[in-house]
Amino acid sequence: MTTSIVRARVIVRGLVQGVFFRDTCRRTAAMLGVTGWVRNRRDGAVEAVFEGADAQVQAMVDWCRSGPPMAQVERIESQVEPPEGFATFEIRR
Repeated sequence: MTTSIVRARVIVRGLVQGVFFRDTCRRTAAMLGVTGWVRNRRDGAVEAVFEGADAQVQAMVDWCRSGPPMAQVERIESQVEPPEGFATFEIRR
């Protein structure tokens, strides 16, 4: 039995930079077996792409609604995209 891979792109807005959002996101994704990337945007938001099994990707999208303890998430935008097949999860610059 094969698990289909899904992909979600998420933009997180609020106080999300300088609060360990990217590193905590990377560790949470690794724990869930999700691949992709996360990065700070110049507009103060954080952007992430998650690929993996539907339930795990949804868990990451849900995690983004609150983020790490010091984050103050105001809102997230999420969209489904075709998967690219990432092998790891990384923090991008």
